[in-house]
Amino acid sequence: MNAMQIRAYRQIDTDQIADLFHGAVHSISRVLYDSAQKEAWAPTPPDYVEWQARLSEKKPLVAVQNNRVVGFLELEKGENKGSNQGHIDCFYVHKDHQGEGVGKALLMTAIKRARELKYAAIIVEASKVARPVFEMAGFRYKRANKVALRGQILENYSMMLPLK
Repeated sequence: MNAMQIRAYRQIDTDQIADLFHGAVHSISRVLYDSAQKEAWAPTPPDYVEWQARLSEKKPLVAVQNNRVVGFLELEKGENKGSNQGHIDCFYVHKDHQGEGVGKALLMTAIKRARELKYAAIIVEASKVARPVFEMAGFRYKRANKVALRGQILENYSMMLPLK
């Protein structure tokens, strides 16, 4: 098995990332999010044109193993004016590669990059399934959020990792 590599997004990754996102969301336990919530979060089929536009703008970190995308993470500058924070938007690991260290490697790479960019902190709105991953990396819980999406209400958690 080839070692995992973390690299910058390439346009050729688009369909694999869209499929990875869809598969990861739909494999989440129905105890955490029901079928209607998962479909609102990741509509079937994925909109590859929309994903192309998003990824071209966000330019995520991509984890690759055996020439296949096994995870991705979007780190961007936080939207609050005057704030020097990074923001993690999408962060997903392929449903068949969870628990293999892919997410940890992506997250550690993002934290390193945020430090290089001199961000004071990283913020994230973590799903129920992602919250423990962020907590293990030192992110602190701030509050629970209810998010309306395509007629469904999803819960996530605002979290922050101070970097100074």
